[in-house]
Amino acid sequence: MTATDHLSVVRCQWCSADPLYQQYHDQEWGVPCYEADNLFEMLMLEGFQAGLSWITVLRKRAHYRTLYRNFDVQFMATQSDEQLQALLLDTGIIRNRLKVYGARRNAQAWLKLSEQHDPVTWLWQFVGGQTQINHFAGLRDIPAKTAEAEAMSKALKKAGFTFVGPTICYAFMQATGMVMDHTQDCFRYPALAKES
Repeated sequence: MTATDHLSVVRCQWCSADPLYQQYHDQEWGVPCYEADNLFEMLMLEGFQAGLSWITVLRKRAHYRTLYRNFDVQFMATQSDEQLQALLLDTGIIRNRLKVYGARRNAQAWLKLSEQHDPVTWLWQFVGGQTQINHFAGLRDIPAKTAEAEAMSKALKKAGFTFVGPTICYAFMQATGMVMDHTQDCFRYPALAKES
C-alpha cells in the first residue's frame, strides 16, 4: 500500500490520521492472535490504557517494550519495589502507581495461570476458540462490553489479575481478533470478516 493509498482508504471511525494509529489499525487490530507473549503484552497495554486514549499507549509502547524486556513475564513478575518506584519516575510510560504495581501483579498472575492452563487456549475459550465475526455498520453500533467480556473479566479477576474490567477485556478481545469489529465501511472488513 502506497502513501497515497493510505490517504484514500476508509478506516474505522475511531482511527485518526496519526500514522502510528493507522499502522496499528491496518496491520494489528482485529487480527487473530494465538501467541502467548503477544496476548500478554496486549492485556498489559489495555490495562495501561484505562482512562486514557489508545494513541497515548501506542506512543509509549516501544518504551514499555524496552523497560519490560519485550514484556518478559518472568522479569516483570520478579521486579522489586525499588525497580517499580524507579519506573514511576520514567516519563516515557504512564506513571500511575496502581498500573505500575498492577503490571507486576498481572505478570505473577499470568505465570500462575500458565502453570495450570495454556493461556492462549484459556483466553480464547471465552469466544468458543474462534473469532466472533461482527458486521457493524458504524462506530455507534459497537458495544463497550459483552457477556463474553464480562465472563473473561470475572475469570481474570478470580485468577488474580487487576485492570481487567469488562470494557478493558472487550477492547483486548477486539485488539487480538477474538472479536472482529472492523465496521462494514472499513477497508479491512472484507478480509477479516470472512468466516473461517
